[in-house]
Amino acid sequence: MRCNKEFREKYGQILLPLITPYDENEEVKYDTYAELIEYLIQNDLCDSLIVTGTTGEASLVTFDERVKLYQTAVKAAAGRKPVIAGTGCASTKETIALTKAAAAAGIELCMIVCPFYNKPTQEGIYMHYKAIAEACPEVKILLYNIPIFVGVNLEPETVGRLAAIDNIIGIKDEAGVNPTQVSDFILATQDVDPNFVIFNGDDVMLLPTIVQGAEGLVSGGAHIFGHEIRAIFKAFAEGDNDKAQELFMPIYRVCKSFGQNGRILPNSIMRPAIELVTGLKLGPARLPLAPATEEEMAVTTAILKEIGKL
Repeated sequence: MRCNKEFREKYGQILLPLITPYDENEEVKYDTYAELIEYLIQNDLCDSLIVTGTTGEASLVTFDERVKLYQTAVKAAAGRKPVIAGTGCASTKETIALTKAAAAAGIELCMIVCPFYNKPTQEGIYMHYKAIAEACPEVKILLYNIPIFVGVNLEPETVGRLAAIDNIIGIKDEAGVNPTQVSDFILATQDVDPNFVIFNGDDVMLLPTIVQGAEGLVSGGAHIFGHEIRAIFKAFAEGDNDKAQELFMPIYRVCKSFGQNGRILPNSIMRPAIELVTGLKLGPARLPLAPATEEEMAVTTAILKEIGKL
């Protein structure tokens, strides 16, 4: 397993992308957001907090809402956990503006998704990130690769080129799309920047990517399974693979259930599952994400009860 000691000491191994709570009119509930952050910190379910990642429905909240969520998270965390801002947008111009807003809110690390909808070439992707890095030298950048949503893959060769830019320090890879790509990213960056940080972004691929050398996990499931994920990293580090697998299987089962009926984004089922475990009222996902059905929730609830989470 790679280990950038400076990153590990500051941000840890479990980076949690926060759910964005809504009321019945789909308005953001900032007070509940602060309550969720307090719950996660008090229960030590993660090492760092990510604002407006995919789990936070970044594509469904407005620019101004994202900025207010940054400000809310920084205030609520109050230095107890680092806050990372998801600032990726479809356009380079808007991404730069949002990244600067995150920096103004006091955030030092931004996770920036590969530009979506436009399906740029690899050269376009390189130019996109290079422009952001040059325009925002005050922040560090964690690349975010999630081809299943953005339509293009951030290829290892391009990541190797980007790793040469000082303030681009790592990548989150949605590993389920290509289970071996963590290895490809390690090979592409080891001679450019041996400290380049590589995180897995898919709960169900936790074990296979640890074996390949992923340093940690960006985990929506940590809202529920933060302690178990921490124990998996510990067991793996100690060579107890049987224990790691035993701890992993309940996480795998629950997270797989979030994708029932062909749901690609797990939020519609994940949100009420987190509500059941935490007791916080987070509201349904924003449209166009259809709410979870009774049948879907029956499946997920049954698993949560079976594994002792309810």
